[in-house]
Amino acid sequence: MDFDLLIIGAGPGGIFSAYEAMKLNPELKIALFETGHSLERRKCPIDGVKIKSCINCPICGIMNGFGGAGAFSDGKYNITNEFGGTLYEYVGKQQAIELMNYVDEINVENGGQNTRLFHNQNTHLRKKCMENDLHLLSASVRHLGTDINYVVLENLYNKLKDNISIFFNTHIDKVEKLEEGYRIFSKDKSWSGTTCIISTGRSGSKWMGNICESLGISTKSNRVDIGVRVELPYSVFSELTDELYESKIVYRTKKFQDKVRTFCMNPRGVVVSENTNGIVTVNGHSYEDPARFTDNTNFALLVSNNFTEPFKNSNEYGESIARLSNMLGGGVIVQRFGDLIRGQRSTPGRMAESFVTPTYNATPGDLSLVIPKRQLDDIIEMIYQLDKVAPGTANDDTLLYGVEVKFYNLEVEIDEHLETCHKGLFVIGDCSGVTHSLSHASASGVYVARYLYGNK
Repeated sequence: MDFDLLIIGAGPGGIFSAYEAMKLNPELKIALFETGHSLERRKCPIDGVKIKSCINCPICGIMNGFGGAGAFSDGKYNITNEFGGTLYEYVGKQQAIELMNYVDEINVENGGQNTRLFHNQNTHLRKKCMENDLHLLSASVRHLGTDINYVVLENLYNKLKDNISIFFNTHIDKVEKLEEGYRIFSKDKSWSGTTCIISTGRSGSKWMGNICESLGISTKSNRVDIGVRVELPYSVFSELTDELYESKIVYRTKKFQDKVRTFCMNPRGVVVSENTNGIVTVNGHSYEDPARFTDNTNFALLVSNNFTEPFKNSNEYGESIARLSNMLGGGVIVQRFGDLIRGQRSTPGRMAESFVTPTYNATPGDLSLVIPKRQLDDIIEMIYQLDKVAPGTANDDTLLYGVEVKFYNLEVEIDEHLETCHKGLFVIGDCSGVTHSLSHASASGVYVARYLYGNK
């Protein structure tokens, strides 16, 4: 065998499994393989001046590379079992929280020591939400910020690089089970290992499905979340964000009984775009450095769509809606809430008169031509409900960017150790369908490393 441990994917799951395995057994021969670039080479060419929209780089610098799709996120690590994945169903609720707290300790040791850990146990805010049929989920939130998140990843990389073998720009084409161990292939090269951990994240969704099919690993369809990114003045949500920073609020709509939730809240942040499989969707970032603060807050409103048999292509459904936005707007579309309610598209003229200055240069348009009526009705109902706890949310000038889509991997059949039906082959992080967050993905990596090399 070339290596004791092969790890495919250098996102949070892959990084923390490598880190913990190296820590537990420094003699291990570990190889980490990543489709994208090293951290310092991860760049997006969109500058808003010469290049204003996605040019479909062969390897997306935002979605791929060391740190995964979360490298340039706002660096929020939510310590909770209430959202972010179902890791607790495999490892137990107490151990899941302990693992996430351990991940937090590592982040703090590697550059996050001056960042704040928020707690949302405020009974006044929780009561205020419940009085309006909104449900504030419990969590502790470590906000690193996009800038400090980069520093933490840089420090983790420096600890890994001299102790393990890291292969960048190495897309794995095939995983083959050997009589003892595994062999992985990239073009004309191959490597063998006793044990293999797959952690390819959200961007590896289709790839993971193909690998499971080739190895006879069962999967089942998962959900897709479709919605918009809301941008409004910072003061509108300041009561919530000043104390909680990240407020995950869930609402069941009266009209369709669908669940709508807030997601990825960025106080004083910026709206950004991201590329998933060649489709441009919208996201948000925020920074720890006050010099990079804006006057706005942005967050996603997402409607969960769970499909039943015979439909199995939930991600393709989400992609088709995002393609409509790309077709009509050349990328991301933005619309004032007042224009949406009045059934008129936003125009450059109407946008210029808005009291909210957008932080992203999107194309003014009409989201009702893109988002299906059911999901759009859910979003509008949620905005009016949020207006009761954060007055000003339903103002005419509140900006809605679309489309925001959260793709989820197929749920891979794994046991309580996150091991597939093939001994020594583990699937962790977001590509497993078990986790949907930085903290849960990182914790799953630690868990498997401890199972393999810790004291049993």
